[in-house]
Amino acid sequence: MENHHIDMPTKYDPLTIEKNRYEWWLEGKFFEAENNPEKDPYTIVIPPPNVTGRLHLGHAWDTTLQDILTRMKRMQGYDVLWLPGMDHAGIATQAKVEEQLRKEGKNRYDLGREKFLEETWSWKEEYADFIRQQWAKLGLGLDYSRERFTLDEGLSKAVREVFVRLYNEGLIYRGEYIINWDPATKTALSDIEVIYKDVQGAFYHMRYPLADGSGSIEIATTRPETMLGDTAVAVHPEDERYKHLIGKTVILPIVGREIPIVADDYVDMEFGSGAVKITPAHDPNDFEIGNRHNLERVLVMNEDGTMNEKAGKYNGMDRFDCRKQIVKDLQEEGILFKIEEHMHSVGHSERSGAVVEPYLSTQWFVKMQPLADEAIKLQQSADKVQFVPDRFEKTYLHWMENIRDWCISRQLWWGHRIPAWYHKETGELYVGQEAPEDEENWEQDPDVLDTWFSSALWPFSTMGWPNAEAEDFKRYYPTDCLVTGYDIIFFWVSRMIFQGLKFTGKRPFDDVLIHGLVRDAEGRKMSKSLGNGVDPMDVIDKYGADSLRYFLATGSSPGHDLRFSMEKVESVWNFANKIWNASRFALMNMDGFTFDEIDLSAEKSVADKWILTRLNDTIETVTKLSDKYEFGEVGRVLYHFIWDDLCDWYIEMAKLPLYGEDEAAKKMTRSVLAHVLDQTMRLLHPFMPFITEEIWQNLPHEGESITIASWPKAKEEQTDRDAANEMKILMDIIRSVRNIRAEVNTPMSKKITLMLKAQDEKVLDILQKNKNYLERFCNPEELVMEVGLKAPEKAMTAVVTGVELFLPLAGLLNIEEEIARLEKEWAKWNSEVERVQKKLSNERFVNKAPQAVVDEERAKEKDYLAKRATVEERIKELKSSN
Repeated sequence: MENHHIDMPTKYDPLTIEKNRYEWWLEGKFFEAENNPEKDPYTIVIPPPNVTGRLHLGHAWDTTLQDILTRMKRMQGYDVLWLPGMDHAGIATQAKVEEQLRKEGKNRYDLGREKFLEETWSWKEEYADFIRQQWAKLGLGLDYSRERFTLDEGLSKAVREVFVRLYNEGLIYRGEYIINWDPATKTALSDIEVIYKDVQGAFYHMRYPLADGSGSIEIATTRPETMLGDTAVAVHPEDERYKHLIGKTVILPIVGREIPIVADDYVDMEFGSGAVKITPAHDPNDFEIGNRHNLERVLVMNEDGTMNEKAGKYNGMDRFDCRKQIVKDLQEEGILFKIEEHMHSVGHSERSGAVVEPYLSTQWFVKMQPLADEAIKLQQSADKVQFVPDRFEKTYLHWMENIRDWCISRQLWWGHRIPAWYHKETGELYVGQEAPEDEENWEQDPDVLDTWFSSALWPFSTMGWPNAEAEDFKRYYPTDCLVTGYDIIFFWVSRMIFQGLKFTGKRPFDDVLIHGLVRDAEGRKMSKSLGNGVDPMDVIDKYGADSLRYFLATGSSPGHDLRFSMEKVESVWNFANKIWNASRFALMNMDGFTFDEIDLSAEKSVADKWILTRLNDTIETVTKLSDKYEFGEVGRVLYHFIWDDLCDWYIEMAKLPLYGEDEAAKKMTRSVLAHVLDQTMRLLHPFMPFITEEIWQNLPHEGESITIASWPKAKEEQTDRDAANEMKILMDIIRSVRNIRAEVNTPMSKKITLMLKAQDEKVLDILQKNKNYLERFCNPEELVMEVGLKAPEKAMTAVVTGVELFLPLAGLLNIEEEIARLEKEWAKWNSEVERVQKKLSNERFVNKAPQAVVDEERAKEKDYLAKRATVEERIKELKSSN
């Protein structure tokens, strides 16, 4: 019986199966977009990972979802482009390279800008290779012929084009601004690179003397060193305590400068003394107040966090040493009269850990209001971006509606250098895509752009834009779906939307599929400090990419976090093993069967008809749920179909004809097995690409690879509801007999008598037609089947739809226990009856629900009532015989 055409080892070993398969796919160019005008395009751009290191589980999750979508769409006949690429990641990469240099006892200034960038490029090459190896190990169907990098020539051109156009329209400007400054790395940070931590600090209460000698005004601060840059004291215009002081001046202690008392609505009368010191160069709120009152901005600190010459005698001191000294000096002068301990939230640099200093500097900005207005307007139109789950649209709109101008300059060397030049003599500013003619007289702005500035253009800059005639741009933009985590809706998703609208006139993607974060088994965030991170590559080495992918894709519902558990990955490995063994069994019984021999038109058994019906239902459900991105549900449906229906039932039943003498039945069983396995492998392929390709290659098939095989479609003519109902009766009988045997410890090998009472001739006919299954799977010594069957006295009983079962187990039956068991059974059917009747007595349900659904509930009611009555009847009989 052994088939010589099969090349499947007895043991499922993912590593052997997955080895070399990816190279084979790449050689076949199965993942390359075809640019075939006969097909509809389907596009996804990968969220470009940073070239700073290895991919983590979040990347594995994110890219698995994209791979599922693109593999499925490719099989559905779309011309699929899944475009890979990586992000230069500005500050993160520069920090890594500088760390490397520090180990060698150097810094970036020793090397100079050119040399430093060369070092960074070679670092990038090395890490890009790592990332590609990891993509390969995960089995991602990416079109490498179109791979992009945010700093490559084409993308840099797009960035310059966007910058210059926004500048010429007045949407990019230079301005003084309080930014988050990291004194350790000497760079501006965006709001997102600042981590707030609760720190034990203090409120320092001081009295500033009025210039006219008539007393003083009390203020409090948490950063006394900034008082050296105070240019006013502010009070609320309605505050009765201070109304008479508005317009007067105070003498700034230590410095001796005279500064005004101004009135501003921003001041909270209830907080502290109701008066606040104003330092426009060192606090974002004070900066705004300073703008309203035309106050000067006095900067008292250097870029490295030391005090400057404006700080007078504290010049050159570190900011925190200065704080200690100034507190001492103010106490001695009697200005500082109270220090109150206080926990407060302090910004720290995500990269260096230094306390962030709000700091005045000249930066480049994008004027956001007009861009945000267009993006908000888009969401009110039919062409809006669809968020999945849709609750994230609120998150996105909230940010857009409360937009602040975007500071886009970064004091780094690695990144897109700002295309602006200053004339060495006149200081004149020139902004353009290329340097001005007499370049030697001009100096380029040393800053680079925020990484998000270039990644905001990713959906179209990767397709050849700004050349609007570029083939890929015309064919594959806008993209279909963006898959990303909820943690970057603001900085990335929203920026792609407004830049896409502004420069292409279209939304950059139709759908945004949002997933959560991967957490550990206890629900904690994975982090270096907790040491609970898991490297996806280690998981693959142990259980294979298919197991990891299936777990990631089906382990949560859209938008929710995922708890990682090795046990769950292992149980997927078990599932894969089950699929392997079932396929191997089927193939060993195919006996050289070829694709052309598959013929489903001849006579089929009830099991054949049932599994084909179940297959159709599974195809429809999986396709429908996948289009809604409900991959957790898809996983459940496939698991149940493959494990229960196909392996536990159909393959067991298929052994009868396969080991029998009836050649026609044997051929039909092989056809059904070959067809069902082929279709099942296709449905499972997007989730588990390696094992499905391996099995499919061994099955009778046509075509080169499962990656380009067509997606299954339900075949109406193969759905047979009557057969499915017949099969259900048989399965219920077999299950009941197995359960009863287990209860009375009668193993399957032990012969028993089985009596079946059919409710009518139709049911009896079904039983007689399928006697062979009942004999094979219930193993009775004697099988009695009648309509008017009289129940034997001492028998175990079970009720299934249309049939009562009796197992006369005289010596084994304890009537008391049997009655107790049946009473439990009665209670079960009774609660089912009550549930269904409650539903049917609800007028809203009966009137609102589709007719088919209502009919189904009515059928259930009838079935449950019959089962309850039968059990009741049997209890009575046993009680009377006892």
